[in-house]
Amino acid sequence: VQLQASGGGLAQAGGSLRLSCAASGGTFTPVAMGWFRQAPGKEREFVARKAWSGTATSYADSVKGRFTISRDIAKRTVYLQMNSLRPEDTAVYYCAAGRWGSQRRDYDYWGQGTLVTVSS
Repeated sequence: VQLQASGGGLAQAGGSLRLSCAASGGTFTPVAMGWFRQAPGKEREFVARKAWSGTATSYADSVKGRFTISRDIAKRTVYLQMNSLRPEDTAVYYCAAGRWGSQRRDYDYWGQGTLVTVSS
């Protein structure tokens, strides 16, 4: 299974971006899909997760109310709608597939990352 993330770019503070992550190859039945991010000089951190077959979602406190994770099973794609962006949201964003968790070790497959830059 390969994950391909896209949709990153430059946004102004208060603006919006939508990230996509498409899965290809093989049977794809993860328990959950997640988004993580890594800012320069910082550890990769959990952003959001969604149960692949159910409705459960979970968000980091720092993005709650601003970001929304969703998925399209038929397209094998997960999305991250990011609104009210802040400069501190600047990071490389990674999608991942695996178990229901908020730790890197909970996910077996990772996308290549897409850069989001938010200017003030």
